Amino acid sequence: MSTEFVVVRVGGESWDCETVILVGAEAVEHDGHITMLSANTGPNTKHEFYALAQTALIQFQDEELEIQPVKEPLRAQWADQAHDIASGLALCRTRNRRLHVMAHEGLPWRKLLEAANRFCTRWIQLDVR
Repeated sequence: MSTEFVVVRVGGESWDCETVILVGAEAVEHDGHITMLSANTGPNTKHEFYALAQTALIQFQDEELEIQPVKEPLRAQWADQAHDIASGLALCRTRNRRLHVMAHEGLPWRKLLEAANRFCTRWIQLDVR
């Protein structure tokens, strides 16, 4: 498997992504249940996650975010890692730098986006302190 991109698959479709945040449905009730993968390395990677989560939340609040509803499990693969979520949301920065969001139907999408943003914000704040 190539490490150039994180590959996100759902059903028969796949996307090559630079950065991916997987938010399990449990993240609404409990901290954690969030997995972050990036093909990029270096000190700016945390900030890429933060920017991705914040951009998605703001676009959702402004009713500008398109979310692709899905029914099948989401899988993100990078290098020798594979992560599956049966119920949740995937935020992706594709290789052409576009935001792509997929989420299982029937979930509180706003709350999942808020959980991702809160998680990334806290992570950045730990670096500042």
